[in-house]
Amino acid sequence: MSDGLFDLPGAPAPARGGGSLADVDHTAAPLAVRMRPRSLDELVGQQHLLAPGSPLRRLVEGDQPMSLLLWGPPGTGKTTIAAVVSHQTNRKFVELSAVTAGVKDVRQVIDGARRDLARATGSVETVLFIDEVHRFTKAQQDALLPGVENRWVTLVAATTENPFFSVISPLLSRSLLLTLESLTDDDISLLLDRALTDERGLNDEFELAPDARDHLLRMAGGDARRALTYLEAAAGGARAKHEQALKLAAATQDEATAQNEDDAEATEEAERRRAVIDLVTLETAVDRAAVRYDRAGDQHYDVASALIKSIRGSDVDAAMHYLARMIEAGEDPRFIARRLVISASEDIGMGDPTALGVAVAAAEAVQLIGMPEARINLAQAVVALALAPKSNAVIMAVDAAIADVKAGKVGPVPPHLRDAHYAGAKKLGHGSSYQYSHDDPRGVVPQQYAPDVIDGTDYYNPTRRGGEASYADRVAAIRKILRDREVGGSP
Repeated sequence: MSDGLFDLPGAPAPARGGGSLADVDHTAAPLAVRMRPRSLDELVGQQHLLAPGSPLRRLVEGDQPMSLLLWGPPGTGKTTIAAVVSHQTNRKFVELSAVTAGVKDVRQVIDGARRDLARATGSVETVLFIDEVHRFTKAQQDALLPGVENRWVTLVAATTENPFFSVISPLLSRSLLLTLESLTDDDISLLLDRALTDERGLNDEFELAPDARDHLLRMAGGDARRALTYLEAAAGGARAKHEQALKLAAATQDEATAQNEDDAEATEEAERRRAVIDLVTLETAVDRAAVRYDRAGDQHYDVASALIKSIRGSDVDAAMHYLARMIEAGEDPRFIARRLVISASEDIGMGDPTALGVAVAAAEAVQLIGMPEARINLAQAVVALALAPKSNAVIMAVDAAIADVKAGKVGPVPPHLRDAHYAGAKKLGHGSSYQYSHDDPRGVVPQQYAPDVIDGTDYYNPTRRGGEASYADRVAAIRKILRDREVGGSP
């Protein structure tokens, strides 16, 4: 759904179209809308897009027509950039939502833009903003091509999905792709300070308690719109509590003696004091309990460790609990995914070789989809890993081999295994006695592969759990064939 655009103070009123919200009382608009940046200089984050001479600045400041595809997570400024492009370049602004608009709507806007450009006097350029463009069908996207190709419109299209999968190639090639990044905690904190003090926002009427700020940053997860929406909800609750406290103080004063000047002064001070948005007020307003741990502190590592150890211990319910705690604390989902990929090889390995594929797929889903939907992919991976047969034989094997290498057990490669594809290799005897494994009916040739110093060492010792049992049988059979040469078998 489009996050809407409203007229901003000090900016020319853009023309509207395509069902966009128009004629809205700005003072009644949501806080996230009231606090929209009015220029690129007010934009928070996305510094990689704002450097002097960057395409975005050339478009806005130089009024250079070009079409944009804005790709990034929710709440990172895609709609804001579209508004800035329109307002700072004094173009007509038309908004369509890919959820409700069809080919007819697209063509109608483009035809109108052509007529506006063709005026003998007072011609006007049009910015066409399309939110969630990935929801457009191929036919709908095709309908945009003439307008973009001929620059009848400046297209600004926003998507949260990878445009290389969701946008047709001709439209991609005719547009400048700008990738937006999730806002950092510092970015969100700056936005909160601005909203608390700016006259367009809460006008310095509220104080945000430190623990409430920390929890708000966790819940925001890099989404500016979410942070400001939660702040506005909490401010409403804080105002109600503050007004109730004032009424109580006034009632207490009425009951006190008229000569008690201290009570009167206390009431006046309470009236002057700003309402406080504390953690309880914030939790109540957004109906979400605080998960109290610092992502940079000990509990960050404690909860992550508990997740992995619960998976290792096959307790799927405990693992799901710790996953939920990490998600609710605003943990970076990529960090969670990386831990799962490691666990798939460290704790499961060949007990279930498919576990690594499941974990990697979840990590890729996090990148492709993003939160909150990616929580489902992470949960599926946690279930699969927790219930999989466990084996640490893989990590034990590689660590034992690394320990031997560090200890100096790095003998020369046997001559028959050395590269024989360069001039002079034959004279050195490289590869001369190598036997091709596929020529043996067993697919295994009893020849020496390891250097002398570790020949016969068993690094990989499979368990008999899960799918690794079949590998245990196979490795035993292969080792027997390979070692036949040591007792008079084939050379």
